[in-house]
Amino acid sequence: MAQATPYGSWPTPVTSEVVVTKAVKLAEVQVDGEDVIWSESRPAEGGRTALVRLRGGTREELLPVEWNARTAVHEYGGGAWWARDGVVWFAAWNDQRLYRCDPANGSFEPLTPEAEVSRGDRFADGSLSPDGEWIVCVREHHPPGARGAIDVSNEVVRLAAHRPSDPEVLVTGPDFVSNPRFSPDGGQLCWVEWDHPNMPWDETRLVVRDLTAGGDTVIAGGERESVLQPLWQDDGSLFVISDRTGWWNLYRWSRGAGEIEPLTALDDAEIGEPQWVFGVQRHVVLGDGRIVFARWRGGFDGLAVRLSDGRVADLDVPFTFVRDMAVASDDSVVVVAGSPTEEASITRIWPGDDGSIERAETLRPARDLSELGVEADYISTPEPISFPSAGGRTAHALVYRPTNPAHRGPEDELPPLLVSVHGGPTGCARPELHLELQYFTSRGFTVLDLNYGGSTGYGREYRDLLQDSWGIVDVEDTMEAARWLADQGMVDPERLCVAGGSAGGYTTLAVLARAETPFGAGGDYFGVADLEALATETHKFESRYLDKLVGPYPQARDVYIERSPIHHVDEFSRPLIVLQGLEDEVVPPNQATMIVGALQAKGVPVAYVAFEGEQHGFRREENIRRAIESELSFYAQVFGFELPEAEGIEPVAVEGL
Repeated sequence: MAQATPYGSWPTPVTSEVVVTKAVKLAEVQVDGEDVIWSESRPAEGGRTALVRLRGGTREELLPVEWNARTAVHEYGGGAWWARDGVVWFAAWNDQRLYRCDPANGSFEPLTPEAEVSRGDRFADGSLSPDGEWIVCVREHHPPGARGAIDVSNEVVRLAAHRPSDPEVLVTGPDFVSNPRFSPDGGQLCWVEWDHPNMPWDETRLVVRDLTAGGDTVIAGGERESVLQPLWQDDGSLFVISDRTGWWNLYRWSRGAGEIEPLTALDDAEIGEPQWVFGVQRHVVLGDGRIVFARWRGGFDGLAVRLSDGRVADLDVPFTFVRDMAVASDDSVVVVAGSPTEEASITRIWPGDDGSIERAETLRPARDLSELGVEADYISTPEPISFPSAGGRTAHALVYRPTNPAHRGPEDELPPLLVSVHGGPTGCARPELHLELQYFTSRGFTVLDLNYGGSTGYGREYRDLLQDSWGIVDVEDTMEAARWLADQGMVDPERLCVAGGSAGGYTTLAVLARAETPFGAGGDYFGVADLEALATETHKFESRYLDKLVGPYPQARDVYIERSPIHHVDEFSRPLIVLQGLEDEVVPPNQATMIVGALQAKGVPVAYVAFEGEQHGFRREENIRRAIESELSFYAQVFGFELPEAEGIEPVAVEGL
């Protein structure tokens, strides 16, 4: 029988050590003949990205431990490697040069010259020509003496695939480019491009170049249309994702056809996702013309298939978050996907002709949590909710209730609430198993994973709610979510806390910098305190992002000041913990130190934890542990509950508490 124990104090097997033990983040997957290759980000190896190949049922490492296949293009990276005929090409994290690796003989050869400045030429999102002799990819060039984002150029380049060469610029002029791909006959090249102040989910263009006759043609995209992930077919047509109807759907373009034609017409789900990173694939085409694709609906991801007769059927799979997919020659589909009860794994599925799954095979399993002492009854699963918010809006979230088979809360006590605010802000809650979240629910917290107005997965109208309204809509939805749960009698209104990273950190600060905030404490992971400073100091990819979220700078300077938490410290009275990587190029460390210093001067309780060697997000095992233990220790001190002594959690120093 479960023991009555104060919420927040429940002993749990989900310790910080368990969170990181044998942990990996599976990301991209590719099929090379009979081989399947994928990437693994490993906290135990300093957060490096390793490449693993499955050949003949045997898994083998493709890169020695000193190599890290990670690109810094756009700072968020992705698309750092690709493979064909047993050879792998990858961008190396330490110098950002492009390398050719032949695992058969263990050779590593740099293909690109050394940049004029350290890590000044960065490569991503590559593919090979049909004859295998040439690579096209994105190059981000940082010249000597660059004056910030204004001097950085993003181009499509071509270079020799099997020998060192100087990259030849094929596409220049647009502020950003992605997805350069040769047609199957090698006669055409496509790519996606966009310009400031748009982000790739706002407005992009899909361009096709005739490499024989010359000339570029924009075949899709333009004003208020985001096109993503072009995919050539053997007949010379292109499949592409577009949100021209307000929902990201699939379309086809054929040479000489003019307008692209719709392949799906979903109006309550969407196939695309914001392109924060390169290398993601959300749709693949089987040999008989069926299309398998991932789609978001009601806060959950999943797989569906467009059958040969045009009908769309959901596939019966357990996945609720799909990270990437690839197709094999036998019409099987390899997916990187997870569920609320299992971390991401790599699974091969064979879809039937009627939308069923004929069979499935796990290629790379998720961690077996039972081996780490965490049984299934410790895992809290998400419940989707919709709740009323300001201005008559309806907002959405996933709720995780306190779950621990050995403990329950006292009869006269309600659980504390932790509202988790995702980054982006154009992102969404990811309904896959996160032990960092279960770290709190298994101790007696209710966690609400918020999809505030502006989040992805609910159509363009919902996504556009943040246009000109960042710091308003997200803040209102965060506060109303906590109030609604308290009004339902689900959580203790006196123990509400909020935390988020990056843009979620900004929302956390903005919520706490309001006199009417319902929250008693907050956790800021590398968040934005000063919008004006961010507008002038951040990297190129996001350097004009705020034009649409806040207003053009400096014309709208007054709005930037009004919505910056640093200018509302007089209303800030709730304790705060700030966690920051000291090598963060997206949200520089001065954003953290300025809010910490201001709160210290005002006498507001504050804790500050800085991490050497970390960028935007924490990758190292020891830092992940320290971060979540510090956050939990902070809440325990603020709300007055005890932590299990057996874990030996070192209390974080909270100045002024």
